[in-house]
Amino acid sequence: MMTGRFITLEGGEGVGKTSNITFIESVLRNHNIPVLLTREPGGTNLAEALRELLLDKEQEVVATQTELLMMFAARAQHIKHVINPALAQGTWVICDRFTDATYAYQGGGRHMSYAAIAWLENFVQANLRPDLTLLLDAPIEIGMERVGKRGSLDRFESEKMAFFAQVRQAYLNIAQQQPQRVKVIDATQTLEQVQTEIQTVLQPFLS
Repeated sequence: MMTGRFITLEGGEGVGKTSNITFIESVLRNHNIPVLLTREPGGTNLAEALRELLLDKEQEVVATQTELLMMFAARAQHIKHVINPALAQGTWVICDRFTDATYAYQGGGRHMSYAAIAWLENFVQANLRPDLTLLLDAPIEIGMERVGKRGSLDRFESEKMAFFAQVRQAYLNIAQQQPQRVKVIDATQTLEQVQTEIQTVLQPFLS
């Protein structure tokens, strides 16, 4: 049995990941490909509990090292119990954020050591890396305006604009460094245009 493909969807706040991940699922299912949708942090009961703690702005102040370690703790559970078993069965895994988000948010936004993140990446993931990453990109003013219309903000969404500018730049740096894996999609386009572009990027994986 062939192993499944691992596709991740990345981007800052308000870039439309949720609506587009279901579109990717529909494209794959139309090609009779078994698909699993999941998210980070999350994906298992323990990882979802860690997600709630990470997003809760009423919690005690979270040290940056604690935040980073919680992200990878959730990821370790996710990989062991969800991602690797699905891939081994030939299921394609579509994940809403993965380790690129850690480099962007904890590395770019929090100024954590990229070397420390890379060490944890290798320790937790071994050889697991995404086959394809779609980076939905939009100016932070547009993204945060969309987020503001959704209601109350979580701990990350409540950060200052400078934080999100650093996150966005970190994402774009990753895309520049790894153009074969990371494909940047202009999220300021209409949903139809975004999805047309996503389908074009997916096509080589479907043939």
